[in-house]
Amino acid sequence: MSGPGGAGKGALVERLVASDPRLWLSRSWTTRPPRPGEAPDAYRFVSRAEFEEAVRQGRFLEWAEFLGHLYGTPLADPPPGKDVVLEIDVQGAAQVKARHPDAVVVLLVPPSEQEQERRLRARGEGEAEVRARVEQGRREVEAGRALASAVVVNDDLDRAVAEVAGIIAAHRGVQGAGAAVPPSEEP
Repeated sequence: MSGPGGAGKGALVERLVASDPRLWLSRSWTTRPPRPGEAPDAYRFVSRAEFEEAVRQGRFLEWAEFLGHLYGTPLADPPPGKDVVLEIDVQGAAQVKARHPDAVVVLLVPPSEQEQERRLRARGEGEAEVRARVEQGRREVEAGRALASAVVVNDDLDRAVAEVAGIIAAHRGVQGAGAAVPPSEEP
């Protein structure tokens, strides 16, 4: 699941994973501080030094710097029989797709920039960060459309969750029990 900040990736993935016992969410790492009201397990919050050491050790499937903070997805180690879900930005999706061309990338986009701004402010972003994320979001959507297996507009969360669940079901039908993203890779 990829897309710009404010697209609703977190809310959609949370509902999706809760509704499908075959899905397993790989928790990303970040060096940014938790946002007000953000669940403590939304990310693995780490210091920059700890993150950089994990990069040196090759422990990430993908990682990137965004607005001065590092974000990354550790190499996945899901329980047996689970399909891995990654909640990542477009830079990360490009890295995953380069390493795993068969990965299914769903680009989630907000219905408008005004709604994206509203969502970013609602989660506690300051005005400078809102402006930066919306500007970056324009570039991410353009790049994401070139990567994506499907694009979903998150104008109604229930509908968007159902649409992504349908994409997963279709992929499972073609691939059988295979994971949407390969479950692990040797470091």
